Amino acid sequence: MTLQQLKYVLAISETGSMNKAAEQLYVSQPSLTSSVQELEKEIDIKIFNRSGRGVTLTNDGAEFLQYARQVVGQFDILSEKYISKGNVKKKFGVSTQHYSFAVKAFVEMVKEFDTSEYEFAIRETKTSEIISDVATMRSEIGIIYLNEFNRKPLSKLLLGAAYTVDSDDKYALAFPSFGPERRGAPVRAFTKLDTKPVADRSQTEKADYIVILDDTLYSSDLKELLNESGKIIVNSKNTIDGAETFDAEKTAAEFRLPTVNTVMFGLLVGISGVVTEEEAVSSIKGYMPEKIQERNIGALLKAAGEVRR
Repeated sequence: MTLQQLKYVLAISETGSMNKAAEQLYVSQPSLTSSVQELEKEIDIKIFNRSGRGVTLTNDGAEFLQYARQVVGQFDILSEKYISKGNVKKKFGVSTQHYSFAVKAFVEMVKEFDTSEYEFAIRETKTSEIISDVATMRSEIGIIYLNEFNRKPLSKLLLGAAYTVDSDDKYALAFPSFGPERRGAPVRAFTKLDTKPVADRSQTEKADYIVILDDTLYSSDLKELLNESGKIIVNSKNTIDGAETFDAEKTAAEFRLPTVNTVMFGLLVGISGVVTEEEAVSSIKGYMPEKIQERNIGALLKAAGEVRR
């Protein structure tokens, strides 16, 4: 497996076509196909389904893509810092439904920045792919129209899904705050739960719980952002004064998960009790592909069980 092969996989996934990816990468289509086939043989999974209408990711391929994007992203950061000395263009992408206002806003934003320093991209696509683009870091921002018909389905992302499952009088709103500099930068995300529709998309000033996926991002100043009875939950092997800590990476590795997200969700479920384990499991079944549900459910339940002891 090589870095070049990982870049090939990312390009094919983004273009949805072997021919378009080959053109983008300045390689021949047969060479690209052969390289991907060699990679699939080496790792013993099928990454893409191929048809006359293009290529799509398999379930195994979608999981592999998460790892590949992280590896390539970290390589780009290292290259920018130590080889290119900051001369590589920073990337900023937006995925949106077909809205003229979004395109206009994007164009106006681009005018405010030096295009010799930044590489901008806008992609018009359907709702499910917008969510996928942001989740896989293909885009930093996704724009989706939210109304009373789709508000609850779109809010159903793990905690929001668990809170609203089988209920017509509970509402959730989850939204990220992305680092503007580059992919791989720290990301903050907020989830608001209420018994009435949540319309306020401003950042949370006082939180009941703060969940930190990387202990290098922890600061004692975060305590000032908590409500009086609030708690901070940190992924860390070390003890941190004033915070609940747990080695989430160990559990994630045990269940072969590429990130600690589900483990940290399980810790939040066990510590807060804001949703039940059954509701949390239902949210995973409704949000994640069937192929990876079992491992994520196992990690969630183990984490929740550990903190309840």
